[in-house]
This record gives sequence, C-alpha cells and structure tokens, in this order.
Amino acid sequence: MIHPSLVLSIDRYRYLRDDLARLSGAEAGEVARDTFPDGERYLRIDSPIERRDVVLVGGTIDDSATLELFDLACAIIECGAHTLTLIIPWFGYATMERATRAGEVVTAKTRARLLSAIPQAGSGNRVVLFDLHSEGIPHYFEGSLRPYHVYGKELVFEACRRLEPSGDFVLASTDAGRAQWVESLANDLRVPAALVIKRRISGSETEVAAVSAHVRGKSVIIYDDMIRTGSSLLHAARAYRDAGATRVSAVASHGELPGGAVERIAASGLIERIVCSDSHPRARAIAAPILTVQSVAPVFVPFVRSAAR
Repeated sequence: MIHPSLVLSIDRYRYLRDDLARLSGAEAGEVARDTFPDGERYLRIDSPIERRDVVLVGGTIDDSATLELFDLACAIIECGAHTLTLIIPWFGYATMERATRAGEVVTAKTRARLLSAIPQAGSGNRVVLFDLHSEGIPHYFEGSLRPYHVYGKELVFEACRRLEPSGDFVLASTDAGRAQWVESLANDLRVPAALVIKRRISGSETEVAAVSAHVRGKSVIIYDDMIRTGSSLLHAARAYRDAGATRVSAVASHGELPGGAVERIAASGLIERIVCSDSHPRARAIAAPILTVQSVAPVFVPFVRSAAR
C-alpha cells in the first residue's frame, strides 16, 4: 500500500504546507514549537515519521528560518524517514552567488553547503528550488542531496492573463540581464518582447539609453524574477512610460517587498498593478490594492506526489 506523503514546514510556511497537502492529497504534519526566555527554540515533530516519505517546506528567508529548516530536516532523518524532499520556495542570498571583491562571502554557496550537511534518509534526499536568480546555484549543493530547479512559467502566464485578458500587451524586462528569459516567455505567450537598454554614467549611476521595442500606445507588463525595494522596476516603468506605453503592470516570481516597498511603488503612479507569488511569506502579509498574490503551491505538487511513489 502506498501511503501519502507527509508535509511539514517551518513556522512561517505553514500556509504553503496546507496548500500543498490540499492540492496533492498529502497529509499535513504537525510541529510543536516554543521559545525559551533566553531566545533558544524548542521543536518537536508530532506526526509519525518512521518509513514515511516526508516533504519539508521552508524558505531561507532569514537566519532563524534557515536554522529551523536545518534542525527539522535533521530531526526528520533521526526519526527514520524513508525519503526527504526539501521544498525551498525562496532561497535567500540568491543574488550573492559569486564574489566580485576579494574576501567576499559567497553566501548562496555557504547556505547550500549547510543544507547539504543534512544526514541522508534511507532512500535519499532532494531539494526543490524555485525560479532562482542564478542558474548556477543548484551546483553548490553537495554530496547525495539531489537539486531540482523548477520554473514558474505557468504562474507567469496566469498572471499575465489576469492582468491583460485580451492578450494584447508587450512583455518587458527591467534590463538586459533578464532579457533572454523574458524573450522566451514572450515567445510562448505570442506577444512582443521589450527591454530597457542602460548606459552606465559612473560606478553607481546609470541612465536609460533606449527601449528596444515599440511600446507607444500599448500596455506593458514588466516581468522580473524578484521585486525587493522596487527601484529597478520603477526605473524600467518610467522608461516604458516615457516611450509611450499607455499603462504598465508588473509580474514577479518572488515578492520580497520589505519596508513599505509596495507603498512606494503605488505612490509613484508608474505601475497600475503587481502580481507575484507567495514564495516569500511577506507577500501574503501585505494588503494593498495594487498587489495580487497567487499561490506557488501548484509548482511543487508533482514533487509532493512523486515522493510517495
């Protein structure tokens, strides 16, 4: 008899545990938590683990979340899991994937090495990562931990259809760095692609030199893999507006959106609507008319189901 997978999560990803269990038919597991007066944490897995295929959900959104993910994963192995699948919707420090100055810590690599140190379940461990900023990050995982990098194309398509049901729009990039991926998405959507061409003025300042496609009188949807403060997004939106776009919206795989970022974007008047996934829990916590958040769970459902086969 094949038993359904057991899905556990770190504290801040319980919403995704519930979504994955509901969509996949897996069992949602329970973890008891407490914090002692000195700040130390107590964790206890309250669901049977032995000989189960276990999925653990958690993003490395900060150091506390990363250590909770590591601690729970180690405990799952100690409890006798048959397999362990780590689902990491948000891989923190993804933009620190290489050193550009002597002595810099490549934190994406050190985080991957930490997770690679999780003991191996009886029939193996794997880690599933979503829309990484750098294609090279999966290669930082070591030993027997098998990495999988999954893309959110279908989520992007759904978001674009939500923003422009007619399909009459230009899909645009914030800069040349994401242009190849945007062109691929645009080809699949059968819409034109555009990018902003920048010219560097100094070590810290750039200016827009050109927009690569005709956008006058058209609706523009900017795609970026992640929105943090929104500065790059706003610079690109200004360029497309100046080039004659009638309206500009944005789609992002990840919405980190710290410290009033959504409010600043809304106040600019440059962008009408934003759609992002809930790969980072902060996106779910923001209530703003400009922002629509869609679940990233469908991307991971095949990995939850395959864990029990």
